[in-house]
Amino acid sequence: MTSTETGTPSPRTSPFRHAESDRDAAPQFVLPMVVRIEKAAPPTRTDALETAARAVLVLLSDERATAEGGEWTQAVRDWQDARIRKVVRRARGADWRRAAGLPGITVTGRTPATATAENGDGDGDGAPSAAEVRVFPPVPLDGWPKELAKLQVSGTDLDDPEPPAAPDLTGPVLWLSPHVRMSAGKAMAQAGHGAQLAWWELDDAARAAWRGAGFPLAVRTASAERWDELTRSGLPVVRDAGFTEIAPGLTVAVEGGSRFCPLPRKPRR
Repeated sequence: MTSTETGTPSPRTSPFRHAESDRDAAPQFVLPMVVRIEKAAPPTRTDALETAARAVLVLLSDERATAEGGEWTQAVRDWQDARIRKVVRRARGADWRRAAGLPGITVTGRTPATATAENGDGDGDGAPSAAEVRVFPPVPLDGWPKELAKLQVSGTDLDDPEPPAAPDLTGPVLWLSPHVRMSAGKAMAQAGHGAQLAWWELDDAARAAWRGAGFPLAVRTASAERWDELTRSGLPVVRDAGFTEIAPGLTVAVEGGSRFCPLPRKPRR
């Protein structure tokens, strides 16, 4: 499965360290995510990654997940008390419509400018469409809704027709490791982890400002030199457990923005 893990914000363990702890003995949950990939107009890879990251943030900040007695609050708490797992599946057509009928939140990305100019709306003729990612409240590892359990994990491969533009540094940048090759689905889960680590680092005022702006962020692949600098800087990093697709190791470094989601560099322990 396309799943990855980070720690959880607990005073007993670092959220950036993958180590055995009492979190492993807790009931395990997973955050389901579904990306819409229509044959005629799949989204671009970068748009899908950024939309997945924002989808995680939208769910984490939703009142159904934060309010006392909220519809999803207990599920989110249980999920964060254990290992943080995310699984990205893909859907199109009727499968997407069935998934969209389940409780969750759909987040839409950006329609590429080339698609808009050539086709009006980015649909048809193979032109990319804006990414659509639906995120659902956490479920037990073996408790997937049937509408989601049937969806495919493999084959979630997307491309960028052109190199992504330089990121807007007023918002955070989720830097992917240049040393790890990942499918789009795996990378989407990793980007979601990076966004979640950033969210945990912020106080209420910084969270409110970021949310109010619509969670601006960018996902880019770092150069080898930049990656070495980032992973030594004390910024939040995602360490994949290596259960699927890739070997254990660092996959994402999160650099805060100048205006939204400021993240100070901290000495490594």
